[in-house]
Amino acid sequence: MKYDITGSLVCYKNDRTILGEAIKSFLNTSLNIKLLLIDNSPTNSLHDIITDPRVIYIHNPSNPGFGAAHNLAIKKILDESNYHLILNPDIYFESGTLELLNNYMEQNPGVGHVMPKVLYPDGSTQYLCKTNPTPFDLFTRRFLPGFLKSMFKERMDRYEYRDKDYDKEMLNIPYLSGCFMFIRTKVFKEVGYFDDRIFMYIEDADLTRRILQVSQTAYYPLAKVYHHFAKGSHKSWRLTWYSIHGAFIYFNKWGWF
Repeated sequence: MKYDITGSLVCYKNDRTILGEAIKSFLNTSLNIKLLLIDNSPTNSLHDIITDPRVIYIHNPSNPGFGAAHNLAIKKILDESNYHLILNPDIYFESGTLELLNNYMEQNPGVGHVMPKVLYPDGSTQYLCKTNPTPFDLFTRRFLPGFLKSMFKERMDRYEYRDKDYDKEMLNIPYLSGCFMFIRTKVFKEVGYFDDRIFMYIEDADLTRRILQVSQTAYYPLAKVYHHFAKGSHKSWRLTWYSIHGAFIYFNKWGWF
């Protein structure tokens, strides 16, 4: 293998400062790495953010979506590394984080996909380990007002693993967030890539579910990353439509009940 870790980062008209933090975080390692930056923006105005030869910029203005753009990157570098990181453009982390995850995977050959502890910038925990979603879970989280949502708090807590200890390692999580997916590259050859029919949202649930069919998944809190977490689908009806469209594809595949 040429690299210890390869990575892909998909961006679309992103804030340059936040995007720069994500790129800098990935590059701040002693490991042999390579990052593909897939820019789905209409113009290539972000191209000059790349100043390191370990990063390859690819302008992809057709904007096929989050998963499809990552697939483009993964297919280009699949045989070049032991591990591949799917990285959001609003993530940042300290030096040594990639080393921790790399060592964890080396010591746990049965794990195909690991997610670190994900924190808000203020240091509070994001609850991104989940059970397999149901239509009711997704509808409740997105559309019910707070006073009605509170009626299903116990169910939502179970869905987001809030009844578990996020300071302890957990195995075989059914659904791990797509904001930071550290994956053993050979797993892609067994389960495939993101379902590129899903423009964005819930494609991570689908991929995690397929990975769990051939290997373990893991949550490893000794490694920590920070996530700005914009909750775009809660602010835009266009993004809400993408989430609904993706949910129909997901449940038609895995079942509605």
